Amino acid sequence: MQYPTQTPLRPLADTSPSAVVAGFIAMMTGYTSSLVLMYQAGQAAGLTSGQISSWIWALSIGMAICSIGLSLRYRTPITVAWSTPGAALLITSLGGVSYGEAIGAYITCAVLVIICGVTGSFEKMVKRLPSSLAAALLAGILFKIGSEIFVAAQHRTGLVLGMFFTYLIVKRVSPRYAVLAALVLGTVVSGLLGLLDFSEFHLQVAVPEWTTPSFSVGATISIGIPLFVVAMTSQNMPGVAVLRADGYQVPASPLITATGIASLLLAPFGSHGVNLAAISAAICTGPHAHEDPQKRYTAAMWCGIFYGLAGIFSATLAALFAALPKELVLSIAALALFGSIINGLTQAMSEPREREAALVTFMVTASGLTLFSVGSAFWGIVAGMLTLLILNWRKA
Repeated sequence: MQYPTQTPLRPLADTSPSAVVAGFIAMMTGYTSSLVLMYQAGQAAGLTSGQISSWIWALSIGMAICSIGLSLRYRTPITVAWSTPGAALLITSLGGVSYGEAIGAYITCAVLVIICGVTGSFEKMVKRLPSSLAAALLAGILFKIGSEIFVAAQHRTGLVLGMFFTYLIVKRVSPRYAVLAALVLGTVVSGLLGLLDFSEFHLQVAVPEWTTPSFSVGATISIGIPLFVVAMTSQNMPGVAVLRADGYQVPASPLITATGIASLLLAPFGSHGVNLAAISAAICTGPHAHEDPQKRYTAAMWCGIFYGLAGIFSATLAALFAALPKELVLSIAALALFGSIINGLTQAMSEPREREAALVTFMVTASGLTLFSVGSAFWGIVAGMLTLLILNWRKA
């Protein structure tokens, strides 16, 4: 499955309401999943509110430029995000070094990513990954957040069930508007129940702050190299798997190189690195984004536009998302991922000789396992490849 991209590039004409909604949900999913980690890491390191705001601004601008530029360049829904595992890593490691040394470690990580992209080593590794395991990896990554809608139903039963059944009913009548309808109903119901609180929301433009980098062996070992490993195994590899599983055979090396360059340029302003997205990317590559696969690039483009707006007003971004009920955000993200989970599971089980390996990949990835500070996406691939090797070694 590979989608041609020979039609003229007309981003505005190709845009549909579902693409705009998918882009917004992808942006919202990316921020709400780990924005609190950024503030937690910044506060633990003693950063000022201006430095934290600049950090989020730098990430947002990098994600915006890469998402818009790469999507238009390759006519493919390429979504870029910051590394959530990387942000979690910084909570414990950022306070042990000076902020200048941390910036130097970010630069080291970015240079390593660029080297992987330029040399093509990452592309070679991805090409050796069987498509069934890549699809199982995608399904495993998305499964946890997809199932959160049913956990959320325990706390806001009426709100979540209303959104869920609205999705099902509109899906039967007009599938492309199913997620939009669920979002509208969820917002209205939240307002009626008094769950929307904008009292702390005030518009404030972010001001980027430059920090001169310095380099140390300690920061490189404790921050730079772990960030690189996390970026490649927990972000870039699943990000490429999402694209390939949904039929987009875009070359991986230029994407990795572009995100590495953006990370390098924005590191002095606080960016710890932007990488290919996985969960938010699947929202833009799936059928809910656009009925025409060749026009789904507009969803990623709009996601980038929303990234840019969020970056400009990053000083008040947390207050905006705090105004929305957590259950609404979890539910709308889950509904938007249903199509991608279905596609991933279907493709994962399509090859009989690889089904058990695909199942192992899915289960390990979905488990959330973490070993040696490396996330479940990496270990899912390792477990799946080992299973495939043992079961099919020299078998006719």
